[in-house]
Amino acid sequence: MRRRLRWWKVLGLAGLAGVAASGVVIARAERRRRAYTPEEIRARLRDRHAQASTAKPADDAA
Repeated sequence: MRRRLRWWKVLGLAGLAGVAASGVVIARAERRRRAYTPEEIRARLRDRHAQASTAKPADDAA
């Protein structure tokens, strides 16, 4: 019975560590995203739109 209780503790701690690590990754990505100026975001969106509009459409008749 004691071993089973220990496994639950280990599993709980591993889950807690996973949640904390996910939070760190999300916070880091958010900081990176907020570092752009509005002009940089507009330019990137325009570039992505230009790439998407010049890309060949997928062949649906295959």
